[in-house]
Amino acid sequence: MFGASEDPLHQLVLEHGQRALHHADVLVLVVDGRDGLVPGDRAVAKVIRSLDSPVLLAVNKTDDRRAAAAVDEFHELGFEPVFPISAEHGTGVAELLDEIVKRLKERHRTDGEEAHAGEAAELGIAIVGRPNVGKSSLVNRLLREERMLVSDMPGTTRDAVDTILRWHRRAFRIVDTAGMRRPGRVARSGKVEAVSVLAARRAIEQADVVVLVVDAVEGATDQDGSIAGEVEQAGRGIVIAVNKWDLVKGQGPDFSADFDDKLRFQLKFLEYAPLIHLSARTGERTPKLLELIDTVAEARRTRVKTPELNRFVEEVTARNPPVSPGSRHVRILYATQTGIAPPTFIFFTNVATKFHFSYERFLVNQLRERFNFVGTPIRLQVRRRKARGA
Repeated sequence: MFGASEDPLHQLVLEHGQRALHHADVLVLVVDGRDGLVPGDRAVAKVIRSLDSPVLLAVNKTDDRRAAAAVDEFHELGFEPVFPISAEHGTGVAELLDEIVKRLKERHRTDGEEAHAGEAAELGIAIVGRPNVGKSSLVNRLLREERMLVSDMPGTTRDAVDTILRWHRRAFRIVDTAGMRRPGRVARSGKVEAVSVLAARRAIEQADVVVLVVDAVEGATDQDGSIAGEVEQAGRGIVIAVNKWDLVKGQGPDFSADFDDKLRFQLKFLEYAPLIHLSARTGERTPKLLELIDTVAEARRTRVKTPELNRFVEEVTARNPPVSPGSRHVRILYATQTGIAPPTFIFFTNVATKFHFSYERFLVNQLRERFNFVGTPIRLQVRRRKARGA
């Protein structure tokens, strides 16, 4: 961390590493048992000794006999206890993790952080998009600090990195993900990028709301559509954030409308997703993004009472009856909501096991409009009610 390097990202990594030290609840100093105690270890120890966080010392590679014999010399650094471990083989790692958990519990009890009175449940927010569209810059702007590493070099973010943002008595766990490229390019880039994309997909699956970041200069691409499709399939709420708007907003009165029309066409199956133009660099409209995330999260967990839902069904079907398969008349007998996140409904009919796709889309759109299901997919099932005595 503190050594010399010709890597162009070294200084950025150093600055973010030093900043992370001040945010940590527990610090783990990892040293190389095979190399023994070196000046770099002493330099790091000197820095973290001045901080107010508990420090655990892990001597790695102690599966090597020479390294195991050198463990004692690390006591010179003044940190207790010392954990001999082997990251490669897992030896001693469980004991280190147990101690980390123990120190975290002690830290939280001391700080009184276990009870944020009146605070709503934590929401998972995944920031996704193609490489170099400004995802990390956007996260930094939302957090109001340089928490994520930002560089003009594409692919700087390799792992899904999460952090907590507290906003209006809400806790958002924001996950900054690696840029997601087309499968062919990922395959050519090797295992590191493949693992990064896998972590991004896992972040989507675990999120409540996903923010798809699109580059205002380049506009929406097929890859943006592919990412959006994964979000929709996973049943997550979604907000489309067009970043770098400060670079294009001076292009005339019709530019904004034309841009949005093209984007909506490219992502036509996401017509329900709210769209926002913003700039992570200047901060323009980034507070509005948090409001949209909160709105979508609430919509995703909305439950409609059965009587209200069936009044809706009567009104809608009176104006626009279901499409009949063949010559048989289809009637929706009643409906019920069976789940949330995403909202899921079952429509019971006299004959049909499914609606024509156009009528299903009509019902989904009507549900969305009536009950304000903004930014969330809606799942709809159709079942034929069995005759009594059957």
